[in-house]
Amino acid sequence: MERRQNWPSQSPMATLKQLPASVVLERIPVPVLAVMQGGTILFANTAFADMLGYGPEEVLSLKFEQIFHRASNGESVLSAVHALANMVVELAHRDGSTVRALMSKSALLRSDDEVALATFQDLTEHLWAEER
Repeated sequence: MERRQNWPSQSPMATLKQLPASVVLERIPVPVLAVMQGGTILFANTAFADMLGYGPEEVLSLKFEQIFHRASNGESVLSAVHALANMVVELAHRDGSTVRALMSKSALLRSDDEVALATFQDLTEHLWAEER
């Protein structure tokens, strides 16, 4: 159970600044994924896990290559994520089906960042309806 601190004398901005990034990312209703250079999934919020049919902790046990179809082509994981920015990617659902989602550009853009953090918009149903 999450404990709330009561900060009645603080401004809303001060309260926001004290929230850990992982708490904020978890509460965003958009699928969010953070992946490390070696392919380790560092963070996936509940919305991302739900999109792929997993529990949040289960996603953390997967590797980049297990989720992304045809993403790396010999490239490093971060290079692949940057190359796929603002494109529709194919992700592996737990049931074996393919989830097609628009992946954002990484929020972490410095050349020395060892993590990519992206959001996703599930387009599977929309694209399926268009193809019919």
